[in-house]
Amino acid sequence: MPLKLVLLFAGLAGLVGIAFGYFLRWIISLGQRGSMELEIKEMRLEAEEEGKKITKEAEKKSSQIIEEARHESKELNEKLKKTEDRLIKKEELIDNRQLDVDKAEEKIRKTSEEVEKIKSKNEQIQKERVEELKKVSGWSEKEAKEKLLEILEKDNEEDLAIRLRKLETVGQEKIEKKAKDILSTVIHRYGNSVTSDVMSSAVSIPSDEIKGKIIGKEGRNIKAFERATGVEVIVDDTPGSIMLSSFDPVRRQIARLALENLILDGRIQPAKIEDVVEKAKQEINKIIKEKGEAAVHELGIYNLDPRIISILGRLYFRTSYGQNVLNHSVEMAHIAGMLAEELDGDPQVAKAGALVHDIGKAVDHEIQGTHVEIGKRILQKFGADEKIIQAMQAHHEEYPYETIESVIVQVADAISGSRPGARRDTIENYLKRLGDLEEIATSVDGVTKAYAIQAGREIRVFVSPEEVGDLEAKKIAREIAKKIEQDLKYPGEIKIVVIRENRIIEFAR
Repeated sequence: MPLKLVLLFAGLAGLVGIAFGYFLRWIISLGQRGSMELEIKEMRLEAEEEGKKITKEAEKKSSQIIEEARHESKELNEKLKKTEDRLIKKEELIDNRQLDVDKAEEKIRKTSEEVEKIKSKNEQIQKERVEELKKVSGWSEKEAKEKLLEILEKDNEEDLAIRLRKLETVGQEKIEKKAKDILSTVIHRYGNSVTSDVMSSAVSIPSDEIKGKIIGKEGRNIKAFERATGVEVIVDDTPGSIMLSSFDPVRRQIARLALENLILDGRIQPAKIEDVVEKAKQEINKIIKEKGEAAVHELGIYNLDPRIISILGRLYFRTSYGQNVLNHSVEMAHIAGMLAEELDGDPQVAKAGALVHDIGKAVDHEIQGTHVEIGKRILQKFGADEKIIQAMQAHHEEYPYETIESVIVQVADAISGSRPGARRDTIENYLKRLGDLEEIATSVDGVTKAYAIQAGREIRVFVSPEEVGDLEAKKIAREIAKKIEQDLKYPGEIKIVVIRENRIIEFAR
């Protein structure tokens, strides 16, 4: 019994504890809910205050922006009004000036009409006077003039004849004396040497064993060298030297330089030959440029195109009747400049015209036409001054003398070329014949290159193997032979050698 009561009281106590716990939890939750509502109300009040504050600031800023916009609009309107006033004033000024111009034009028109009327009236009066004179004298205007001249001629015939003879004699003597004085002064001031220039074609070798290397196995090296340079290599019994034969001095100089470099290197083979010949061409081109620049620098001529100067440098390797053409041109330029000073011409134009007078000879073996015509085309192509062209083109009287400088250039050419020992005719004729040989050969279809060798007794012709077969090569040789027989005069016979070479190159990688 007591245990049951204990258990009963314990159960009741547990129920009471549970109820009391739920009651406490309910009381606590009510307290928390009240505090949360209070916080929410506080946050709402703070948000409303912040919103009011932001609204006030936005209203303040918008007021400032509106005020600034009004101020700027006011300033802009004031500027536009000032600009409009200024434009109105300018329009008024232009209108006033236009009125003045119209008045001036009207005044000029009236004055012009009055002048025309006066001029017409004067012409009418003049015609009336002439008609009156014709009526009085009974002569026409032409008859009166002829009659007056006839009377004057008869009255003074003897005096006029004596005076004319005296003027002619004295004037001729003075002109001749003045011309001699000028020429003698110029020649004396420029006393240059008159030695003829013949390009050397001998190449010295250290020993005769080199000759075998130059020839190569079955002549491969010498053939490759001749093909690359267009120069014939003459290897004979002459000790210590090898001869190079070509009428083109530039080719000969390239060949000489290339051969000397090959001998120094010691490795003589076809591939090496082509490389050395190409380097020799570049070096010769450099020399050509330097010689051209040295010539214009010596004469003080600085208005020529660099391409004209480069072509001028080629004349260093060209001779005319045995006379070096570049040296002859520089000498001519000095003489022409002094003559121009004496004769009140333009020394710069005269010197430039004399310097380039033979520029066509640098390429006359490559281009059809006289060297004067070729030179004129070169100067026109590269923008030379027209006065310089006029000065140079008349030195062989192919064109008329248009300026005093053109006469001066012709005279300077005669002075430079006519001195004793300055030129040799046989060399020029010889070179011309070789040039004609090459020109005839290259005029045939299928020919790519042609070189005259052995003093013109042989011409070697290279044809394209892709375009020309063996049969066509024989026809080309015969055609060239016929043309040479028809167009040239020559002693003995000329050998035509047509070379059709196939070269195949492949690389192993």
